[in-house]
Amino acid sequence: MLSPEVKAKDMNTKQIGRFGERVAERYLKDKGYQILDKNYVFWIPGSPQKGEIDIVAKKSDIISFIEVKLAKNVRGSPPNISPEERVNFGKQRKLVRAAESWLMARKIPLNSKWQIDVISVMMDKGKAKIRHFENAIPYC
Repeated sequence: MLSPEVKAKDMNTKQIGRFGERVAERYLKDKGYQILDKNYVFWIPGSPQKGEIDIVAKKSDIISFIEVKLAKNVRGSPPNISPEERVNFGKQRKLVRAAESWLMARKIPLNSKWQIDVISVMMDKGKAKIRHFENAIPYC
C-alpha cells in the first residue's frame, strides 16, 4: 500500500485516482465510517456510459455514496480548479443514478437515509490535505 508521502508525480492517472481513494478510505475509517463497497459500477440503460461510486460507507444510520477527487500541486502552484469543483452537473446526475442502483440492487428502499458526499484530496509537497463535503449533491 502506498503511503501519503509517495510522490504523486511518479504515478499515472489511474494510480493517482486509486491513491486518492485509499487516502479517503483511511480518513473515513478514522472518522467511524464502515466501508460497505468500493468502485461500484452502474451501466446506464440504453447508453454506453457508466456511473461509478468510489466508496459506499455507513455511519450511524446514514449511507454515504462518496465521490473522491484528487489534485496535486505542480511545481508549487495550486491547480486552476479545486478537486471538488470537478464534480459537474453531469457527474452529479451519474452519481445519483449509481447510488439509486446500488440501493435497489441491495433491496434497500430509496426513502432510506442516504446522501452523496465529495471528498477532496489535495496533494502538496508529499502531504494529503483532505476536505469532506457531506451531503454535497441534492438528489431530490
